[in-house]
Amino acid sequence: MLNRLMIAALLSMLPLGVMAKKQGSDQIPGERPERFEVSGEILIYDTEKVEGDIRQDDIDQFKEALRGNSQIRELHLNSSGGSVYAATEIAKIVMDHGLNTLVDGMCISACVDVFLAGQRRRMTLGSKIGFHQRSWDPASVEKYYHGWREDNDGATPFDFGSWIYGDTQSEVYGHMTYMVSRGVEPGFVIKTLQAVASEEWYPTRLQMIAAGVLREEVPQN
Repeated sequence: MLNRLMIAALLSMLPLGVMAKKQGSDQIPGERPERFEVSGEILIYDTEKVEGDIRQDDIDQFKEALRGNSQIRELHLNSSGGSVYAATEIAKIVMDHGLNTLVDGMCISACVDVFLAGQRRRMTLGSKIGFHQRSWDPASVEKYYHGWREDNDGATPFDFGSWIYGDTQSEVYGHMTYMVSRGVEPGFVIKTLQAVASEEWYPTRLQMIAAGVLREEVPQN
């Protein structure tokens, strides 16, 4: 009896974070992360709940959520951005399923690509949508360069600089083309390139309605 009392006393002295971590380890393998939640006809995609960015493994989780819930008609977003590749793939899925999109909280950077894939596009009062230039951090550039150099027979850093200059223009062109294809006014698309990655541009609701970012009516093809 004494041993049980001592154990109970010791457990009560543990920090709450330690106990929470212990409980978290009992999560069922393969269970959908908290960032995905189905509520009737709505799929909530909230990357801020878990690790805070759009990741490549979200693509399969997104597909799984839709496969198991054919009633879903609208995607609710709350994300500060993340992987451009993952966002592009998720956007394709949104378009394939003809989903509507709604921002509930924030939608910044790569998240905007997912949002623009929606048919009807809205945001709740107090939410915000942020745009900025795409960026590539130095550590990732260096890592990519070493692999690229091996694939190109020991090419020089100047060769890499020349290649990356052209590749960047192609990527920017592709992104701008995508936005215009989703009904966004070209002049607005150009303005989204003004803000550097660390200083997002948050247009007003009226600006985004006028530019076609937000729209209540689904275009008739």
